[in-house]
Amino acid sequence: MVTTKPAVRPANARFSSGPCAKPPTWTAKALSDAPLGRSHRAAEGKAKLKQAIDLTREILGVPADYRIGIVPASDTGAMEMAMWSLLGERPAEMVAWESFGAGWVTDVVKQLKIDATVHTADYGHIVDMAALNYDNDVVFTWNGTTSGVRMANGNAIPASRSGLTICDATSAAFAQDLPWDKLDVTTFSWQKVMGGEAAHGMIILSPRAVERLESYTPTWPLPKIFRLTKGGKLIEGIFVGETINTPSMLCVEDYLFALNWAKSIGGLDALRHRADANARAVWNFCAARDWIDNLAVDPATRSNTSVCLKFTDERITDGATFAKAVAKRLADASVALDIGAYRDAPAGLRIWCGATVETSDIETMLPWLEWAFMAEIATQ
Repeated sequence: MVTTKPAVRPANARFSSGPCAKPPTWTAKALSDAPLGRSHRAAEGKAKLKQAIDLTREILGVPADYRIGIVPASDTGAMEMAMWSLLGERPAEMVAWESFGAGWVTDVVKQLKIDATVHTADYGHIVDMAALNYDNDVVFTWNGTTSGVRMANGNAIPASRSGLTICDATSAAFAQDLPWDKLDVTTFSWQKVMGGEAAHGMIILSPRAVERLESYTPTWPLPKIFRLTKGGKLIEGIFVGETINTPSMLCVEDYLFALNWAKSIGGLDALRHRADANARAVWNFCAARDWIDNLAVDPATRSNTSVCLKFTDERITDGATFAKAVAKRLADASVALDIGAYRDAPAGLRIWCGATVETSDIETMLPWLEWAFMAEIATQ
C-alpha cells in the first residue's frame, strides 16, 4: 500500500474526457500556419477544411462513397442534425446505457415526439443490441463516455436492415474499430480521442443515409444549421469543406496537427494500440486491488478510452463525497486533473485513456491514486 506521496509525478497530468490531452508532440507552434483573419471561404481556408475531411477518411478507413462533413456544435450538434433531419420516416429504436444516450432519447421522445421503443441498461451494463428491430431507425452510442461501457463489435447489426443506424461515436472514433457497413450515420467531435478543440463536430453519412435525406422531408421545421439538403438534393459542398457556418481556422489547424500526428505514428492501428495500453494499465491496477473496480461489468464491453471506476471499500459511507475528495487530492497534487465521474454517473472516477495520453503518465499517476485513496479512507 502506498501511504506516502510518491516521488514522481506524471509529465502530463491531463486525463480529462473532453477536451482531451493534446498529442504528446503538440506545442503552440503547431498552430502557426493557421490562416487567421482570413475567410474560411477563401481558397486557403477551403483547402484546409478539405484536407481535414480527407485525412479523417484516410485514418478512419471511411469508404469512398460515404460523405464526411464538418458541422457546428461538436458531437451534440452533429447528432442533433442527424436526428432532426433523418428521423420520423419510420419508428425508432432508442438505446441508452449512459447519460448521453439518455439525452438522445429525450430529444426523440419528448421533442420530436417520434413513435419510439426505448431500450435502457443501468450504468456498467449494455443493452442487448440483438434484441432491436432494425426495420426501424436505431439511435445509440458506440462508447458510453459517462459509463465506460462500449459495444464490443457490430455483429448484432444486420447488413440487410431496412432502417438507418445513427451512431454517436464521439469517444470511439480513432480508438476503436467502427464497422462502416453497419453504420449509416456516425458522429464525433474533435475534442475527444484526437485532443482537438471543442465546438466542431463531424458527421459521416452512408449512401443509405443520403438516400433518406433526398427522399424524405421531416414534418417539423429545420433550423439553418441542421439543413443538409436543398431542393431535395444533398448539399454536396458541406462534404468538401464548405461548412454551414463559420468554423474556427485555428481549431481546424489544431485538428490537422492531430491527424498528421496520428498518420505519422501508424494511423488507426497505432492509435488503438496506444489506447489499449493505457486502459490495460488501469485495468491491471484495479485487478490487483480490492478497493477499486471497473464500472463496466463485462470485460468485453470495457471502454479503452473513458475508463470509469468505482470504489468498493465497505468503509466508505458516502460514495460521492469520497470520490470527489480523492479526485481533489490528486488535482491539488497536480498529478491527475479532471478525473471526477460525470455528474449524472455513479460516484467514482473517470480516467481518459485515449491515444493522445502517454502510458507512462498513466503508470506514474496510478500510485498517486492509491496514495489518495489511503489518505482519504483514513478519514472515514
